[in-house]
Parts: sequence; structure tokens; C-alpha cells
Amino acid sequence: MTAGGRAEGAEPNTARPASRGARVLSALFYGACSFLLVLVNKALLTAYGFPSPIVLGIGQMAATIMILYVSKLNKIIHFPDFDKKIPVKLFPLPLLYVGNHLSGLSGTSKLSNKENSPGSLTPACPLPDSLPMFTVLRKFTIPLTLLLETIVLGKQYSLGIVASVFAIILGAFIAAGSDLAFNLEGYVIVFLNDIFTAANGVYTKQKMDPKELGKYGVLFYNACFMIIPTLIISVSTGDLQQATEFNQWKNVLFVTQFLLSCFLGFLLMYSTVLCSYYNSALTTAVVGAIKNVSVAYIGMLVGGDYIFSLLNFIGLNICMAGGLRYSFLTLSGQLKPKQPVDEENKPPGFEALESGAECRLGAQGGHS
Repeated sequence: MTAGGRAEGAEPNTARPASRGARVLSALFYGACSFLLVLVNKALLTAYGFPSPIVLGIGQMAATIMILYVSKLNKIIHFPDFDKKIPVKLFPLPLLYVGNHLSGLSGTSKLSNKENSPGSLTPACPLPDSLPMFTVLRKFTIPLTLLLETIVLGKQYSLGIVASVFAIILGAFIAAGSDLAFNLEGYVIVFLNDIFTAANGVYTKQKMDPKELGKYGVLFYNACFMIIPTLIISVSTGDLQQATEFNQWKNVLFVTQFLLSCFLGFLLMYSTVLCSYYNSALTTAVVGAIKNVSVAYIGMLVGGDYIFSLLNFIGLNICMAGGLRYSFLTLSGQLKPKQPVDEENKPPGFEALESGAECRLGAQGGHS
């Protein structure tokens, strides 16, 4: 029987929707991790001029493997041991995973450099309108996710949800109309990142059956399968050599931020899976959009990364309004995806929230 079939059964103790608290907290956790990682990566790739987004991605994969493996050894979490069926169960996630990772890092770098390429060893010069336009272009992940969820997962969304997504995209078009610092190469990379992000989110949702790989298994084996090919690419392109010859490795502050980026990369991957598990891939994409508009708002106030334009400002506000409308519709019950029982160890906080929800459901059943 499918996960959806179990969720629609009549046994509340074996299957139930995630509590509203778990859904909200998982979304906030994802938004916070994504926001912090953008800031740290931007500092590494621009302020320090770190030449290798690929090596940064390898560090994040390595952190994911180590943290999950040590947690499994200490029986904090559980996921299946490797067997020959694992690659078949995962496909095409590893390819989407590395494409999402590398295009995301490269897109951040491209739209954050005015004179220097990502491989340059000199500190990059920030493009004045770069970060806001990066956040605007990332909105196109949302309709792509909606389309893929309809095709791959067979989901159906209400007219209000579709209208909210349309408002976000309309706002993105309006905001992009005022971009005077056009960067075609950077825009193409970010759009590719949108495609990889949407496909990765939808197929991750599909592969997260607890009776198969589960959340942690998907994260762990994705990273394991892709770290060696990515390392080979890094060596063959000279990217790894540029990274090892970088002149800031003795800078304690740089090394600290590099390690922080690796850890935040793990947290972002984990929080993405968690948000998709308790909500949906589309909700995860909308949370990311709200976070990106928030980054643009901050760019207006600090950092000198934003040149004010009335058209751009109006577009960003339309994006935010669409995102908030989507959130309201989701939490008010127009979008209630059923969730399978989480047979893995639940993260701290979420288990207590779901236990409270189950007690309330049981009490209501006793009175009926």
C-alpha cells in the first residue's frame, strides 16, 4: 500500500497528518538555514575571493557524510546499510543533487562578481544589484516545482495556491525589469539552478519512504555517491589546485567561515528534506522565495548591495505578498498533504509536537 493510502486509512495511531507546529517549525528551520548559508557563501566567494565553489560544495558533502555516519554509529539516527539496490532506489537524485549544489554555488558567485570570475584569486568586486537580482531569479523554482509535483507526484492544488504562485512570479518579472546590471551568464546558471532545485525537491519527496531509504538515507547516500565524481571534476578542471593555493588558508577567520559553510550546507540539506517531509516540495520552494525577498529587503538597508528602484521595490513586495498568501492558505487548511509515519528517529522538538497532536486527536475520539 502506498504512503498516501496509509495516510488516508482509518487508523490514527498508525498514520496521521503532521501537526501544524511541526510543519511551521520545519519551514522556519529551512528558511533560517538557507538565509545564513547565502550570507556565509557570499562572504567566502566575494569578500575573500575564494576561487572554488566546487571545493566548497565538496566540503559540504563531506560534512554531511561525517555527521550522518557518526550519528548512525552512535545510534542517534537510523538508515539502511549499503546494498546493490541503493543506487537504483536513489536514481536520479544523485545527478540532480550535484547539479543543484554546483549551479547554486556558481550562480551566487557569478551574480556577485563584477570584474572577477569565480576562479580569480583576487578579491571580487560586488555587483551593486547582484544579490537582489539573484533572489528574484530564484523565484522561478516555484512554478517549476508546482509543475513537477503535478506530473511526478500527481498532486492537485487549489486555484488560490496557483494564484499565489502566479503573484510571486509576476513580482519577479516586475522586479527584474529594473535590473540595469544585466549578466546573461549568471542568469542562465541561476535558471539551471532553479530547474535542479525543483527536480531535486520533488524527487526527494518521492524517495523519502521510511520503509525504503528514509530522510537520512537519502541525504547520506546522495552525498556518498557524488563526492568522488565531484572531486574528480575539481581535480581535472584545476579547481582543486586553485583552492589549495588560495592565500587565505592561514587566516583563522576565513577557515572558520569555510567550516561554518560546510556545516550550514549539511543543515540546509537536512532542513530541506525535513520541510519537504512535513509539508511539500512546493512549500519548501515558497519558503525559500520568502527568505530570498527578505535578503533583498536587508540589502536595501545594509551592505550597499541594493540600488533603489521603484519598479524593483514594487515587484519585491508583490513577491512577498504572494508568498505570505500561500503560507496563509497552506496553514488554513486548503493544502493539507498527508504524511506517512516517520519510522526514523524524529529530530528534537518535532516528536513532542506530534505527540501532543496525537493526544488531542485521541481525546477527541474518546468523546465522540
